[in-house]
Amino acid sequence: MAQMGRPRTFERDQALQQAMHLFWQYGYDSTSLTLLKANIGNGISAPSFYAAFGSKEELFREVIGHYITTYGQVTNSLWDESLAPREAIERTLRQSVKMQTESSHPKGCLLVVSTTTCSPENIHIQQFLTQHRLTTHDRFTQCIQRAVDTGELTADTNIDAYATSLYSFLLGISIQARDGVSGAVLDAAVTEIMRHWDSRVARSQSKYLHD
Repeated sequence: MAQMGRPRTFERDQALQQAMHLFWQYGYDSTSLTLLKANIGNGISAPSFYAAFGSKEELFREVIGHYITTYGQVTNSLWDESLAPREAIERTLRQSVKMQTESSHPKGCLLVVSTTTCSPENIHIQQFLTQHRLTTHDRFTQCIQRAVDTGELTADTNIDAYATSLYSFLLGISIQARDGVSGAVLDAAVTEIMRHWDSRVARSQSKYLHD
C-alpha cells in the first residue's frame, strides 16, 4: 500500500496572507524564496512551498488577486455608477488614505510599492501590475467624463489631464504613507483636492448663470 504524502504543516489562507505582507513590505525582487519559506507558517520546506504555490511568481500573482479582492476594494466606489462622480472619487481617495496608513499591515498600496524597483528579468511583473493600476486610471477618466456629461463640470474640462492628476495623487499616497506622513494629514490633502473640484463646479455654475 502506497504511503500517503506528509500533510501540510500550514493553513493555506493564512500562508497567503503572510506572503502578501512580505511582498508588500519588501517588494517582489527583495522577497526571496528563503524569506518566504522562513515566514510562511512556522517555516516550510522547499517541496512544501512548490507543492502549494508552484513558484514565487505564481504565488505573487495569487497574492495580487487576494489583495485586489480585500484591501484593494477601497477603490470600488469608482465602479459604482449609482454614486455621483464627486462622491465616488472622494470615497476612493479617503478610503485609500485610511487603508494605506493603517498599522495592521505594511504602509502604502501593494500594487504600487511591490515593484518600485524591478530588475530587468522581472519587467513582466512590473507590466502585470501596471495593467492592474491602469484600470483605476480608466475609472477616474470615466467618472470625470460622467461629470462633464451631466454638466457638473464644464465641457472644456481636460478629462485626461484631470483624471491623471487624481490618479497621480492616489499613487502618491503610497510614497507619503511609507515616508510616515499621517493619515490625518493625507486626509486633509484629500479635502483640498475636493475643494478644487468644488471650485470647478462653482465656475461651471457661474458660467451657466451668465450665459
